[in-house]
Amino acid sequence: MPPPNSNPPPRDVRMRGFSRRSTVEDAWNWIDQQSIHVPAEALDTVSVGGRVLATDVTSPVNVPAFDRAMMDGFAVQADDTLGATPYNGLPLEVIGQALPAQPIGDIVKRGQAVRIMTGAPMPDGANAVLQVEQANISEDQVEALDAVTPGKHVGKVGEDIAQGSVVLRSGRRLRPQDIGILASIGVAKVSVFRRVRVRVLVTGNELLPPGSKPEGFQIVDSNSPMLRGLVGRDGGDVTCSEIVADDPREILAALKDDVDVILVSGGSSVGQEDYAPRLLAEHGELAIHGVAMRPSSPSGMGRLGERLVFLLPGNPVSCLCAYDFFAGRAIRALAGLPTEWPYRSRHLPLARKLVSMVGRVDYARVDVVDDRVEPMAVSGASMLSSTTRAAGFVIVPADSEGYAPETPVEVFFYDR
Repeated sequence: MPPPNSNPPPRDVRMRGFSRRSTVEDAWNWIDQQSIHVPAEALDTVSVGGRVLATDVTSPVNVPAFDRAMMDGFAVQADDTLGATPYNGLPLEVIGQALPAQPIGDIVKRGQAVRIMTGAPMPDGANAVLQVEQANISEDQVEALDAVTPGKHVGKVGEDIAQGSVVLRSGRRLRPQDIGILASIGVAKVSVFRRVRVRVLVTGNELLPPGSKPEGFQIVDSNSPMLRGLVGRDGGDVTCSEIVADDPREILAALKDDVDVILVSGGSSVGQEDYAPRLLAEHGELAIHGVAMRPSSPSGMGRLGERLVFLLPGNPVSCLCAYDFFAGRAIRALAGLPTEWPYRSRHLPLARKLVSMVGRVDYARVDVVDDRVEPMAVSGASMLSSTTRAAGFVIVPADSEGYAPETPVEVFFYDR
């Protein structure tokens, strides 16, 4: 008899089927409870493209740090140009020149002007720039041919970025223009979340490595290169990707790799050689196995030590769907990114009925023609080409039998 309060041994579902399936919401709740940010690291600003900020960045300086010309022309006192027109040029004495990083020391007085280039410091006394196109120029004199107002074509101190203001918020994935901003305020190093370390483990005696030519009764592994791209999109790095035979000893050894997340593709269901769920339950925690959804119902997830482990079906569309629903959500959270779907979406009307079954979530591939949603007539989870022919997908919730024609639905587009 087992001791009191001991956990029962995990049920072996191989060749028996699932007694029950968890809901998608159950799986999301479990993921959200497990997913704690990976540690941050300080990197040189020039090398943080695509990384996620771990802390807010506050500007230590004003940008610009001085009043500067925003056009080539003449620094003037605006009042000296009142009434100027192409037919009534107002003469001003040119007393010198200001270039970028080469200010003029003289003070501009009434009736005077300084030749100035874009980016040059504004001279004291001047409060506007008369564009060169609005001037009639001679050697030591310029005629204003148009009036300018105070502050015209002048970049004021702190106009772009004010000292002490938050420039970029934590959780932002850094784009090229963000790196430019960081450089402009003199930030040499940035605190970003470490990339999430992911191992991709593909199981199956019938599989050939990516790049091979299919032969005999063997098929080429398409899941690992697809997963590598998805992981990179979501803030992770695939540190190892390999095909492992349907051997419990080899699978268990791979599950113990020192990474943050392990993705097991294949061997996640209830077949005779689906070892991964049993191994995870015996040596760690199998929190969820079997989800009420189509495709991807054999999906599972749990922990082995500090590692999050996701059991993804081997069929390619199911693998993609399970990754996006579950593993991708966890990797994005670990990486400091929003957990929401990483696809742009639009609400568009259905061209015809979209059928579903109450009690399960449906991942329906669709096309979009003339801004109307066309459900695709595809069956089976092995047709990866259906995702390349589709414009995107629609998620039908478990409490719905589908949608009637003309119903607006949210389409998530694959093009991002």
